[in-house]
Amino acid sequence: MTHDDILSTLEPIVTDVIAAQAPTVDAQAAFPRASIDALARAGLLGVMSSPDVGGLGLGLPAAVRVVERVAQACSSTAMVLMMHYCGVAVLEQHGPIAARKAAASGKHLSTLAFSEVGSRSQFWAPTSTATKVAGGVRLDAKKSWVTSAHHATAYVWSSKPIAAEGPSTIWLVPAETKGVTVAGSFEGLGLRGNDSCPVVADGALVPADAQLGPDGGGFDIMMGIVLPTFQLLSAACSLGIMETAVARTIGHATTTKFEHLGTTLADQPVTRAHIARMRIQTDLVRGLLLDAVAAVRDGRADAGLRVLESKAAAGDIATAVVDVAMRVCGGAAFRKEVGVERLFRDARAATVMAPTTDALHEFIGRAVCGMPLA
Repeated sequence: MTHDDILSTLEPIVTDVIAAQAPTVDAQAAFPRASIDALARAGLLGVMSSPDVGGLGLGLPAAVRVVERVAQACSSTAMVLMMHYCGVAVLEQHGPIAARKAAASGKHLSTLAFSEVGSRSQFWAPTSTATKVAGGVRLDAKKSWVTSAHHATAYVWSSKPIAAEGPSTIWLVPAETKGVTVAGSFEGLGLRGNDSCPVVADGALVPADAQLGPDGGGFDIMMGIVLPTFQLLSAACSLGIMETAVARTIGHATTTKFEHLGTTLADQPVTRAHIARMRIQTDLVRGLLLDAVAAVRDGRADAGLRVLESKAAAGDIATAVVDVAMRVCGGAAFRKEVGVERLFRDARAATVMAPTTDALHEFIGRAVCGMPLA
C-alpha cells in the first residue's frame, strides 16, 4: 500500500466517521471510540508497524500525512492516534513480538506514560521508581498526563533505572496491571476527547521482560525514537488544525453578506489580507514539516534541529492562525456552528505539551549556538 493508497483509504473514514463524531467528542469530552475502531479496521493503526508483523511499514512520512488529515476533522482523535504511533515506534525497536503483532492488527492501542507529577514537563527525568523484587519488577509512579489513559491496551512507561547509570528505563505496562489505576477523567479546554488523565502505579508488578531496551537506556529511546516521532506528528496535528481554520474562515467570509451593500466579508480588502496571512503561515509550517520529515528520512546533519523546530513553529503559528480566524469570523466565531472556536481551543495544547514551546526554544538556541542541549 502506497502513501496515496493510505489517504484514499482514510478519506471516507474521516468524512463519514471522524468528522461526524467530532462535535460530540468535543461537547461530551468523549473518547473517540468509533473513530479509533474505524481506523483499526482499516489497518491504519499499523502504519508504523513492520510488514513482518502484519503492519503497513510506511513509517513516519505516512504517519505524518495520516495525522494531519485526521486533525483536520478532529484534533482529539489525531492526538490519540499520534500517541499510539509514538508508542508503536518504541515497540517496533524494543517490544515483544506479540505486542507488535497486536498493534499492527489494530488490537493493541498504545500510548506514552512519561510525564510525571514530580518532574512535570521535563519528561526525560522521571521521578518514578522501578525495584527488582521476587517475581519481577515493582513500579511506583504518579504519571500526570497519559493520553488514552482509560482506553490504551498498554503504556510505554518510564521510570528511574533499576540499577544502571542513566536517567531512565522504559517498560511496557499493560493497563490491566494490578496496582495501576487511572485517576479521574479529562475535563479540559481543548482536545477534550483525548482521555489524558493521571495514572498511578502503587506497587505494580511487571515481569522483568517488560523492560524495553537496556536498564538506564530510556533517555536514548526517548531522544532517538520518541522525540522525532512525537515532534513531527504534533506538528502535523497543528497543521491539520490550521488547514481547517483557513478553510472555515474562507467559507464564512465568502458567504456572509452585508445585505444592505450586496457584498460579502471577503469583498473587504482587510478580510482578504487576514486570510492571505493565514494561508502564508500555514504553508510555511507545511514547508518546514516536510523538510523535517525529509531530514529525518535521509539522515541529514540538520535533522535534529528540524525536529526541534517543527513542533515549536507549528504550535506557535497554529495559535496565531486560529486567533486570526476568530477575528475574521467575528462574533459568529464564538458560536459552535461556525466550527472555529473548537479549533481555537484545540490549537493551544501544542505550546504547553512537553516538550513545551519555551523548552524547545531553549534547545534550539543551544543547538544553533553550538552548546550541548543539556
